[in-house]
Parts: sequence; structure tokens; C-alpha cells
Amino acid sequence: MTNVAVIGLGIMGLPMATNLVKAGHTVSGYNRSQGAIDKLAAAGGRAATSIADAVKDADVVITMVPDSPDVEAVVLGADGVFANVKPGALWIDASSIRPDVAKRLSEYAKVAGVRALDAPVSGGEQGAIDAVLSIMVGGEAADFEAAQPVLTAVGKTIVHVGPAGSGQTVKAANQLIVAVNIQVLGEAIAFLEAYGVDTDAALKVLGGGLAGSKVLDQKGQKMLDRNFDPGFRLALHHKDLGIVTAAAREANVAVPLGAVVAQLVAATVNQGDGALDHSGLFKQVLQLSGRK
Repeated sequence: MTNVAVIGLGIMGLPMATNLVKAGHTVSGYNRSQGAIDKLAAAGGRAATSIADAVKDADVVITMVPDSPDVEAVVLGADGVFANVKPGALWIDASSIRPDVAKRLSEYAKVAGVRALDAPVSGGEQGAIDAVLSIMVGGEAADFEAAQPVLTAVGKTIVHVGPAGSGQTVKAANQLIVAVNIQVLGEAIAFLEAYGVDTDAALKVLGGGLAGSKVLDQKGQKMLDRNFDPGFRLALHHKDLGIVTAAAREANVAVPLGAVVAQLVAATVNQGDGALDHSGLFKQVLQLSGRK
């Protein structure tokens, strides 16, 4: 099996690293907080003391950190991935970042003798735990093939979508679709509750028709229960929608629904709810409707 280093052991990174251990890979992990490193060690991984320590023997490095500056911070510089990983290693960035940054960093990787793939994921915390993530991959086709033993240990739907930066472009589109779906699901549930409908029954029948979606399946009950424990934080979706609106403007593409939902997400985050699950956007719907 492969020596894999995972940098970033958060809500997504830790279960991904754990599943790599279960698949038989040798996994080293590093995170800014020691607690997550200890959890990986308890699951059979190796606790690294730094990024350089994590990647020194790695054939594959996976980064899973919040935003574009975070990725740049962990891969560049004397203490970063590129300066400390062995030549020919494969770097897979599973973070969700700007497509232009992904493309630029792939060029830096090439200069460092590192093969690069941008491979953001979708499926949330449960998808990471169950190793059924959807992974959209940008980069060279040969590098995509080389990454299969690692990617199949953490994901189910794994698709090469084009050259460097393409994975991040597809992920931005994914986040646009998800955000609009969460918003309209929240509106529908507020509408149903206002009329006193049996909402459990309503969601069951809606889920079996054209209105059905994974968003409805995974987020509907959370809204009914007002349970917004994070699987994917609103603050991160806020960041992703900023990527969407900026990239759409650069491409001269109109995203009117996306722009409205981006503002609603921003308002929810600005009201102090950024740490909630993105289904917490429902709180904004209830507030606008004068409901609880």
C-alpha cells in the first residue's frame, strides 16, 4: 500500500485519514490542534510533529484545509509540503479553493517536481465517515489514474473533470446548487409548518417525487428538528459562495439566484451563526417569516 500524509484533520480530513488507515495505507497526519492528531494515532495512523515530518516519506500528500490562503500556507515556504516531500510525490488538494489559485499552485508544484491534482469533495461529514464522497478531480489524466488507490479509499463517485483548476470549478458549481437547494428547502418547510401540515409525511412524499434530492434527504430532518450541529459549516459555505460569485463575474455568467442566496448566507454568518451546519440557513428563513 501507499505512504499517505494528510494535512488538515478537521471534520472532513480526520475521517478521510481514518478510512485510508482502514484501507491498509500507512498514514501520517498533521493538524494545528493536537487533539485531532491524537485521534488519528488512536485509529492506527502516525502522529506527525510538523508538515515536514508528515510528508518526508509520503508517496501521496492530501491537504484538507479551509481556504485558498490556508492551502498556500501549508504547501509553500521552507516548512511547506513542496520543500519537504520527495520528488515525484503526488499532491492531492481536497480543500475547496479558488480555481485560479489551484491552477497557480499546480504550476508551483510542477517546478518542485511534485504531481498535482485539485480534488475537492462533496458529501459532508457523513460522506467522509462512510467513505462515499463525490470527488471532482482536475489535473493530468496519468496523475488521476495514479491516485485511484487513495481516492477510492475515501470516495465513491470519482471523476476526472479536466486540467488543473477544473475540480475546483466543478466544486464551485456544486456549492451553488447545494446552497440554492438548502434555501428553497427551508422556504418549503416554513410554508408547510405555517399551514400545520404533517411535515414528516410531507417530506416523505416530496422526497419520492421530482422535488426529491440529497439535500432534502440529508437536511430536511435537521430543519424539522432545529438541529444544526455542523456537518459542513455555514462559514465555509459563505466562503465557497464568494468563490462562485467572483468566478461567475470573471466569466461573465449571471447567477442571480446564487447571488441572492450568497447574501442570505452572509447575513446568517454575520448574525453569529457561521459555526452552524449550512442547513442553519433555515434560521434566516424563519426570521424573515417571523417564525421560530
